[in-house]
Amino acid sequence: MSRLVVVSNRIAAFKDKRESAGGLAVGIMDSLKYQGGLWFGWNGKISEENKSLEKNHQDNITFAAFSLTQSEYDQYYLNFSNTVIWPAFHYRLDLVQYQHKDYDSYCHVNEMLAEQLRPLVNEDDIMWIHDYHLLPFAAACRKLGMKNRIGFFLHIPFPTSEIFNALPPHKELLEKLCEYDLLGFQAESDRQAFIENLSLVTNVENLDDNHIKAYNKPVTARVYPIGVEPENIRLLAEGALPPKLAHLRDKMNGQLIISVDRLDYSKGLLERFQAYETLLENYPQHRGNIRYFQIAPTSRGDVQAYQDVQHELETEAGRINGHFSTLEWTPLFYLNQHYERSLLMKIFRHCEVGLVTPLRDGMNLVAKEYVASQNPNDPGVLILSRFAGAANELTSALLVNPYDRDGVVAALDKALSMQLEERKQRYQEMMAVIKKNNIVHWCQSFLTDLKTIPTKNEHKTATA
Repeated sequence: MSRLVVVSNRIAAFKDKRESAGGLAVGIMDSLKYQGGLWFGWNGKISEENKSLEKNHQDNITFAAFSLTQSEYDQYYLNFSNTVIWPAFHYRLDLVQYQHKDYDSYCHVNEMLAEQLRPLVNEDDIMWIHDYHLLPFAAACRKLGMKNRIGFFLHIPFPTSEIFNALPPHKELLEKLCEYDLLGFQAESDRQAFIENLSLVTNVENLDDNHIKAYNKPVTARVYPIGVEPENIRLLAEGALPPKLAHLRDKMNGQLIISVDRLDYSKGLLERFQAYETLLENYPQHRGNIRYFQIAPTSRGDVQAYQDVQHELETEAGRINGHFSTLEWTPLFYLNQHYERSLLMKIFRHCEVGLVTPLRDGMNLVAKEYVASQNPNDPGVLILSRFAGAANELTSALLVNPYDRDGVVAALDKALSMQLEERKQRYQEMMAVIKKNNIVHWCQSFLTDLKTIPTKNEHKTATA
């Protein structure tokens, strides 16, 4: 039986407890345990030189972790991955800082990783590569003569041609992506954007359902919306709040609004703060009766754009609280710190409104986690950006345009006043989708397709 080989920029810690790990890590580890395999990724360490791989083995999984040098970290990770690919794929060309040397390093690191991985891979192993750090990884593997089935899943959006064509190496990146046998996207709009971009630079032949041929290579491109573990989330959410939080919740009369995001300009945090301020201005009946909690732990703190976001949010939070606070009431709590996932699910359950309004997002699992954590007999209301991939599935949420402040304000007022019958109906409709398209379904769907589609090697044999 062939093994599964997973490659991602960061590797899950092999000692992580199930309740502490994110849904993606849990889903992948379950697949690896079942099939047996290898998880290959960065250990988060910076070293003076590329040291030998760190290896651990547990529960039928081998974890192999590499380190990066400072220059590789700066150019491959901080610069090209996170100041070119990330902002461009989230439609922020104004934040792109392209330098050719960074792209060279990005390709070099992918090639170096392929070389490190190659001795660990058997000929019949199936490879599953994850996310934007590794767009050229299959091309690097093919260059080394590896003929394995290789699939790729993009966790973030794929931009339209007006955005993607602005990247100087866009043609090279598209050709390298065509070295994968299977490309997975979060939403149909992402898949269509990829094909549109491809058709502008080369001839694209439609073979049949989701199968195309470009650069004389067959490629399958399909949509696999990522899910969560609803049953595990329910169990975590039903647990008792820690005593200090329980005491705090008891003291807080009124309704709670919760948002949880990485500190990132794509999440629409500043726009969200301003919408909340407008709610308090235009709907004074809510003053003193609601509180908004924004949890936003720092991410990529070495990138200037992220430092700017943090400063803006701190300034806005102070200004809003300074204007509206009373001796008895503070309207906005901005928490720039990390909380364990198991605790977040409990917090979600005790909040009447989940406010998830990214400006652009591949999926946004927080939206699904908020719904899955709710009490079925008294569920909260999800307000969700139309520009999150989750909006394609959670159509019973209050869908909003995050750029439309008045629209977000109206949705907040509606959510805070929604009757139980409507809340339950919306919750039930969303939970039906979440249960059907859970993380196990996502993993199985992708891997089943990867195992059964014709590979590039098989295609050559059939057409010879």
